[in-house]
Amino acid sequence: PGGKQLEPLKYAKVATEASVSQKKVLCCILGTMSLLYQCLEKGVSVAFVLRDVGVLLIEGSTVQMRFYLDFLKKVTGKRIQDRATLKALQQLDMVVSRGVPIASLSFTGCVIVFPK
Repeated sequence: PGGKQLEPLKYAKVATEASVSQKKVLCCILGTMSLLYQCLEKGVSVAFVLRDVGVLLIEGSTVQMRFYLDFLKKVTGKRIQDRATLKALQQLDMVVSRGVPIASLSFTGCVIVFPK
């Protein structure tokens, strides 16, 4: 939709920025994708912790994104200090604290967390 094209991942660039070999980058990505596939196939809940953004939680056919408050502040370009706005975001389960245990976000309390 929208004529957007996928761009292949540049393993060499990732390797350079992470100061590891390209082979290690490839192995890590393939291993992660394989584990994710197995988890989704078996119906195991998974969570991706996206540094400085939030947590993407996948449980069965439900996918939820919970954002860190400081990320939302950056995106909106202003401080979210209005109590009504903050309360609305929290009621929509859009905000998550960095200190909250990831398992507590899932319905079952059992979740595989990426990256490990």
